[in-house]
Amino acid sequence: MPRGDKSAYTDKQKRMAEHIEEGYEKRGLPEEEAERRAWATVNKETGGGKKSGSGRGRPMNKEPSRTGGQRGGAASAARPASARSASAKKAAASRSPAERSAAAKKAAATRKANAARKAG
Repeated sequence: MPRGDKSAYTDKQKRMAEHIEEGYEKRGLPEEEAERRAWATVNKETGGGKKSGSGRGRPMNKEPSRTGGQRGGAASAARPASARSASAKKAAASRSPAERSAAAKKAAATRKANAARKAG
Protein backbone atom coordinates (compact mmCIF):
# COMPACT_ATOMS: atom_id res chain seq x y z
CA MET A 1 0.00 0.00 0.00
CA PRO A 2 1.59 3.31 -1.06
CA ARG A 3 2.06 6.15 1.38
CA GLY A 4 -1.01 8.35 1.53
CA ASP A 5 -3.41 5.54 0.57
CA LYS A 6 -6.64 6.04 2.53
CA SER A 7 -8.18 2.59 1.91
CA ALA A 8 -7.29 1.47 5.45
CA TYR A 9 -9.53 4.11 7.03
CA THR A 10 -13.15 3.64 8.08
CA ASP A 11 -15.95 5.63 6.45
CA LYS A 12 -16.34 7.58 9.69
CA GLN A 13 -12.66 8.55 9.68
CA LYS A 14 -12.95 9.69 6.07
CA ARG A 15 -16.01 11.83 6.92
CA MET A 16 -14.18 13.30 9.89
CA ALA A 17 -11.20 14.26 7.74
CA GLU A 18 -13.48 15.83 5.12
CA HIS A 19 -15.27 17.93 7.74
CA ILE A 20 -12.04 19.03 9.44
CA GLU A 21 -10.54 19.91 6.05
CA GLU A 22 -13.54 22.12 5.20
CA GLY A 23 -13.04 23.98 8.46
CA TYR A 24 -9.39 24.64 7.69
CA GLU A 25 -10.24 25.83 4.18
CA LYS A 26 -12.86 28.23 5.56
CA ARG A 27 -10.11 29.71 7.70
CA GLY A 28 -8.03 30.39 4.57
CA LEU A 29 -5.58 27.50 4.39
CA PRO A 30 -4.57 26.16 0.98
CA GLU A 31 -6.38 22.96 0.00
CA GLU A 32 -3.30 20.73 0.23
CA GLU A 33 -2.29 22.01 3.67
CA ALA A 34 -5.88 21.71 4.93
CA GLU A 35 -6.01 18.08 3.80
CA ARG A 36 -2.65 17.29 5.43
CA ARG A 37 -3.73 18.81 8.74
CA ALA A 38 -7.13 17.12 8.61
CA TRP A 39 -5.63 13.65 8.25
CA ALA A 40 -3.05 14.41 10.94
CA THR A 41 -5.91 15.32 13.28
CA VAL A 42 -7.86 12.15 12.42
CA ASN A 43 -4.74 10.04 13.02
CA LYS A 44 -4.11 11.72 16.36
CA GLU A 45 -7.72 11.32 17.49
CA THR A 46 -8.43 7.78 16.30
CA GLY A 47 -4.98 6.19 16.20
CA GLY A 48 -4.86 5.77 12.42
CA GLY A 49 -6.69 3.40 10.08
CA LYS A 50 -8.65 0.20 10.72
CA LYS A 51 -6.95 -2.47 12.77
CA SER A 52 -8.10 -6.06 12.87
CA GLY A 53 -8.32 -8.23 15.95
CA SER A 54 -10.40 -8.41 19.07
CA GLY A 55 -9.67 -5.92 21.83
CA ARG A 56 -7.88 -3.44 19.58
CA GLY A 57 -10.44 -0.68 20.09
CA ARG A 58 -9.32 2.46 21.87
CA PRO A 59 -11.33 5.49 22.97
CA MET A 60 -11.05 8.57 20.79
CA ASN A 61 -8.72 11.31 21.96
CA LYS A 62 -10.60 14.56 21.26
CA GLU A 63 -7.85 16.82 22.60
CA PRO A 64 -6.50 17.84 19.13
CA SER A 65 -9.92 19.22 18.10
CA ARG A 66 -10.36 20.92 21.43
CA THR A 67 -6.95 22.57 21.13
CA GLY A 68 -7.83 23.90 17.69
CA GLY A 69 -11.06 25.35 19.03
CA GLN A 70 -9.26 27.09 21.87
CA ARG A 71 -6.71 28.59 19.51
CA GLY A 72 -9.48 29.71 17.18
CA GLY A 73 -10.72 32.25 19.72
CA ALA A 74 -7.32 33.89 20.06
CA ALA A 75 -7.87 36.26 17.12
CA SER A 76 -11.07 37.58 18.64
CA ALA A 77 -9.50 37.94 22.07
CA ALA A 78 -6.64 39.94 20.57
CA ARG A 79 -9.04 42.63 19.31
CA PRO A 80 -9.77 45.57 21.61
CA ALA A 81 -12.95 45.33 23.67
CA SER A 82 -14.42 48.35 21.87
CA ALA A 83 -14.10 46.61 18.49
CA ARG A 84 -15.71 43.40 19.81
CA SER A 85 -18.52 45.41 21.37
CA ALA A 86 -19.17 47.33 18.15
CA SER A 87 -19.36 44.06 16.20
CA ALA A 88 -21.77 42.58 18.72
CA LYS A 89 -24.03 45.66 18.61
CA LYS A 90 -24.07 45.64 14.82
CA ALA A 91 -24.97 41.93 14.74
CA ALA A 92 -27.69 42.35 17.36
CA ALA A 93 -29.29 45.21 15.45
CA SER A 94 -29.67 43.05 12.34
CA ARG A 95 -31.42 40.12 14.08
CA SER A 96 -35.17 39.62 14.41
CA PRO A 97 -36.82 39.22 17.84
CA ALA A 98 -37.33 35.49 17.16
CA GLU A 99 -33.62 35.03 16.43
CA ARG A 100 -32.70 36.95 19.60
CA SER A 101 -35.01 34.76 21.66
CA ALA A 102 -33.55 31.56 20.20
CA ALA A 103 -30.00 32.78 20.83
CA ALA A 104 -30.85 33.69 24.43
CA LYS A 105 -32.34 30.23 25.06
CA LYS A 106 -29.29 28.55 23.56
CA ALA A 107 -26.94 30.68 25.67
CA ALA A 108 -28.91 29.85 28.83
CA ALA A 109 -28.77 26.13 28.04
CA THR A 110 -25.03 26.35 27.44
CA ARG A 111 -24.46 28.17 30.73
CA LYS A 112 -26.53 25.55 32.56
CA ALA A 113 -24.63 22.66 30.94
CA ASN A 114 -21.27 24.28 31.72
CA ALA A 115 -22.26 24.84 35.34
CA ALA A 116 -23.37 21.21 35.66
CA ARG A 117 -20.13 19.99 34.07
CA LYS A 118 -18.07 22.16 36.41
CA ALA A 119 -20.00 21.04 39.51
CA GLY A 120 -19.97 17.32 38.74
